[in-house]
Amino acid sequence: MKSIKPVLISGREVHPIIEGGKGVAVSNGRSAGAFAAAGCVGTFSGVNADSYDENGNPIPQVYKSKTRKERFEELIAYAIEGGIAQARIAHEGSNGQGRIHMNTLWEAGGTERIIHGVLEGAKGLIHGVTCGAGMPYKMAELAAQYNVYYYPIVSSMRAFRALWKRSYSKYANLLGGVVYEDPWKAGGHNGLSNAERHDEPQDPYPRVAEIRKFLNEVGLNHVPVIMAGGVWYLRDWENWLDNPEIGPIAFQFGSRPLLTQESPIPDSWKQRLLNLKEGDVTLNKYSPTGFYSSQLNNAFLQELRERSERQVPFSRKPTDELTAEVKVGARGRSIYVPADKQADVESWIANGYTEAMRTPDDTMIFVTPDRTQQILADQAGCMGCLSACAFSNWADNEENTTGRAADPRSFCIQKTLQDIAHGGSVENNLAFAGHNAFKFADDPLFQSGREGKFPNVAQLIDQILTGN
Repeated sequence: MKSIKPVLISGREVHPIIEGGKGVAVSNGRSAGAFAAAGCVGTFSGVNADSYDENGNPIPQVYKSKTRKERFEELIAYAIEGGIAQARIAHEGSNGQGRIHMNTLWEAGGTERIIHGVLEGAKGLIHGVTCGAGMPYKMAELAAQYNVYYYPIVSSMRAFRALWKRSYSKYANLLGGVVYEDPWKAGGHNGLSNAERHDEPQDPYPRVAEIRKFLNEVGLNHVPVIMAGGVWYLRDWENWLDNPEIGPIAFQFGSRPLLTQESPIPDSWKQRLLNLKEGDVTLNKYSPTGFYSSQLNNAFLQELRERSERQVPFSRKPTDELTAEVKVGARGRSIYVPADKQADVESWIANGYTEAMRTPDDTMIFVTPDRTQQILADQAGCMGCLSACAFSNWADNEENTTGRAADPRSFCIQKTLQDIAHGGSVENNLAFAGHNAFKFADDPLFQSGREGKFPNVAQLIDQILTGN
């Protein structure tokens, strides 16, 4: 195994190991501080981070306002307060070592305001900001106002080139690194383009080498590329070390830190991760962001899948293609569906899926009355956590709407991520994970976790540095 050399990140030489930023409340100040204390880069999530009461208990993010716009202001206030709290915790835990980064999502609601609020309220405590989930053109300008480094998360050279030409070339001195996130392997939301198939993964090496070539062409030979998604053992990446085609390189670990003592996720989630099998994490497109995402194939995902499977095109009046009449709802209103789907629809209704809900694509899905009420309540309770939400049709614009009908095939992402992070059911919530998470089952470092004895972050870093 080649030696794993330090790399310059956010103004300091550190081990080339970076904690992947996982929101909501999954990468926090405690885990980030521990990574920094071990001479690495710790990353806390700046997406609706927890703040605490005088007893150190997380303050539940309860929304009291009547309108979405008012609840959106509550959400921003929670996020800024939480981000500052996590930055302070991370700083204290770092013992002055390593670097502390904040992870943000460009397509989250109010991101610009939240970044401003946290960086202003935690001056000097945050050394870098990573940002993905979209095209964060303004990230460089935002970071420059506070003299912190910025780290765009991209999944292709094409995306980085667009960012560079539009904005980043003006702030090259604060470009701390480029995070290449493998869109087929990373957990959470993935940056697959419309030209790429979700079921045809590509080798990350030539894609990263292309980014390195471009960085060298614009005089940024010293700027590291950070490989994210699919990283487990560094021994598997040995040919990337001391490789001129790759250049300065660091590796981001998202899944492995989940099973450490400092990880804030509930024990029930940790135990579930310990027992995954290959294929238990899948790519899907049910997220209200419109992005593909990688998550556990649990009951929550299965219900979403079945919801979309009970779907047909429809019309209020018969057409050449929609000829079969079906009565739906308590009032028995007529809709017309394809003749070859009539038997399916009648079967769904007979099995209790009696409520028909219209989608923005002129289709109907069929769900139970209880599920209908839950979907409508979640849509009505929207607090604007995304810049544009397919599920609720909220958008962070002057009209506060996407201009499309709300989509009942999706879900309230804020609700489910808050619930699972704070002790809710792993089976009945959205549970993000990287595609290599099945390796927990055989990774020697974590086997004592079956008795509740998980390693701490320092032990994980020591193990990573051996290549294992």
